[in-house]
Amino acid sequence: MIEMSLAEVAEATGARLVGADPSTAVTGEVQVDSRLVEAGGLFVALPGERTDGHDHVAAAVEAGAVAALVEREVPGAPCLLVPDALVALQALARAVITAETAPRVVGVTGSSGKTSTKDLLAHVLGPGTLAPAGSFNNEVGLPLTCLRRTADTPAAVLEYSARGIGHIAFLTGIAPPHVSVVLNVGSAHLGEYASVDGIAAAKGELVEGVQPHGDTAPLVVLNADDARVLGMRDRAPAGAQVVTFGEGADADVRAEDVALRDDGTAAFTLVAGEARHPVALGLVGEHHVSNALAVAAAAVHAGLVDPATVAERLATARPASRWRMEVTERADGVTLVNDAYNANPESMRAALKTLAVMSRGKTRRTWAVLGVMGELGEASRDAHFELGRHVVRLDVSRLVVVGPDAGGIHAGAVLEGSWGDESVHVDDVEAAAGLLADELAPGDVVLVKASRSAGLERVAAALLAARPSGRPDPNDAEDSP
Repeated sequence: MIEMSLAEVAEATGARLVGADPSTAVTGEVQVDSRLVEAGGLFVALPGERTDGHDHVAAAVEAGAVAALVEREVPGAPCLLVPDALVALQALARAVITAETAPRVVGVTGSSGKTSTKDLLAHVLGPGTLAPAGSFNNEVGLPLTCLRRTADTPAAVLEYSARGIGHIAFLTGIAPPHVSVVLNVGSAHLGEYASVDGIAAAKGELVEGVQPHGDTAPLVVLNADDARVLGMRDRAPAGAQVVTFGEGADADVRAEDVALRDDGTAAFTLVAGEARHPVALGLVGEHHVSNALAVAAAAVHAGLVDPATVAERLATARPASRWRMEVTERADGVTLVNDAYNANPESMRAALKTLAVMSRGKTRRTWAVLGVMGELGEASRDAHFELGRHVVRLDVSRLVVVGPDAGGIHAGAVLEGSWGDESVHVDDVEAAAGLLADELAPGDVVLVKASRSAGLERVAAALLAARPSGRPDPNDAEDSP
């Protein structure tokens, strides 16, 4: 929430005031959606493919906006007129996040795990930390997050996403990070790049963009278990401190004695210098061990939180962004793991491993409900086919493949050689939800995962809304009392 006069906003954005009092103060949040505007706020009218923000300026003012940042005058509304509203939004965000007494900015990037790590880091850093809701990590979302900064914000944790070379460099120009954290380089969005090395080149822009915070040297935090990430140490600016995290003995912050528990959560010993502390994560999935190490390395080496407190707070963290390994148990004992927000080959394998562990030592059936992994380019066919084979090798009980673009998963499972009708390919979300409603039994564990475009969160919602069918447990003998 910014507190600036319209004159100060105009100075930061190069705007010309039209029908607006320069002394009027902006005391609310900056919004690009008129439905979210509250009293004292500033509305930014962005032209879009589906709707033009200028058509909603009047509604925004009626809702309490003190002015609108616009590209053309809107009669009767107080306006700040600029050539490009998005460029002005970004300029305003930079002015706010880099102002005197600016917060320490921790930037996070990687092919997978950005949002979960951002949420985990914000929790560990404690109350007052600024962090985006969900995945506000692009040229619109990142500025909007920066504009929520207040004079009392001690630190900000921001996500930096990329769909091509130069994207992260552009975002660091808006919000220069003082701590840069690179999690991994994988095949997410591979279709946007020439190769995985191209993805590494893009992610490394966060390392190049790190800046000092006052007299404090910039800090770069790299995953020692990922060779491409570790290779980014040479891209750090002169004077930057570089620390590593991982499970290997050479990492500056590492995990020892990692154990994946039957509920899918992990426990390990956090080692940071001479400090050793037991950690029992509350987040589901072994992949969160790496995320937790990244958080610990950033928090400890930036001098923001001591190792003992990091370990304590890691244990109390729970999912903060929706549809990311959300675990819910229905009244009939069916356990749903909703990881439907996004997917790539690496995150799919991690989620499937967790599914397999959650049935370990039990007679519970496991269901993998999987949809398309988007933006893989020419690698898409082989990636989907290999994923289907991987499902079989993990001994998942049933596979439900959803949608025409995900058919390769079903084909890979069928051709793996040890399955019969354990895999089924359905046309859409409705068919998947209907099949599961008919066939799920008490005690079953269901993983729902796909890229966002597949909409599999609707399958999860249908399962949670459905009444238990009373279908018998297939593991109970017919003559059981």
